[in-house]
Amino acid sequence: MSDRRELTIDDRRIAVSNPDKVLYPDDGLTKSDLVDHYRRIADVMLPHLRGRPLTLRRFPDGIGSDGFFQKEASDFFPDWIDVAKVTRRDGGSPVHHAVCDDEASLVYLASLATVEFHVWLSTVDALDNPDRMVVDIDPPDGAEVSELRHVARRIRRAVEWLGLTAFVQATGGRGFHVVTPLDASADYDDVRQLARDVTERIAAADPDRLTTAIRKEARHGRIFLDINRNGYGQTFVAPYSLRARPGAAVATPLDWRELGKAKPHGYDTRRIRRRLSQRADPWRRIADHGAAPA
Repeated sequence: MSDRRELTIDDRRIAVSNPDKVLYPDDGLTKSDLVDHYRRIADVMLPHLRGRPLTLRRFPDGIGSDGFFQKEASDFFPDWIDVAKVTRRDGGSPVHHAVCDDEASLVYLASLATVEFHVWLSTVDALDNPDRMVVDIDPPDGAEVSELRHVARRIRRAVEWLGLTAFVQATGGRGFHVVTPLDASADYDDVRQLARDVTERIAAADPDRLTTAIRKEARHGRIFLDINRNGYGQTFVAPYSLRARPGAAVATPLDWRELGKAKPHGYDTRRIRRRLSQRADPWRRIADHGAAPA
């Protein structure tokens, strides 16, 4: 058993320490498997990461232990990892987020046992102006997947009624994300208000099943339409990121025609590779649909 694995990508040398360390105890996936996943899907994942501040969710001791979220890029990162200096709205010290623009950067960050990659809704070129709006469909325990699909379609119709385009992602967790590309002409406050208007209208039409209540005790077993990611400094799970859950599910962009059979956690590392060998990324042209909020 080796305690080190060396990779070379674009003339950049990456050392993977403890490659045989098991990160998913129930599934037998090692750190080397994690790195291989991100290396294999780099071409399709990078367009969804490029130019965006990252929050890394790292699990050096595996997902059965306490991991941690890392926003500040570490001093030991190599100088070829892009870093964005991000101003904090509370007046605190700026945060220096890693930005992942190429395969070597993705593999290096994975080598640090970054299981999950979470991205900002805006890019470093326009931090105050999101080019994504996200509604997270967060189910209570026991909710039927068919209900979640139905809610996703309702959000899609509401978004399209506004003249915008909606995309859907299986989160690899409990629910779905409905993501709307924007043209970065509005600020976070306006986009958050738009998301609030959309979800409150939908929830008001079906108050027995849907809610926008932030407090869990006020939801009473209803599906939560969560818009909290639409804020400065907030993130959502990046397309093709692994999730830190047994089963090693992958956040997967879907075509709307697939939703009828899709499950939130239906793709693992093997299934996602097979999927991408057979079809293109359904979100590959998402940026082409960016429009001004209504």
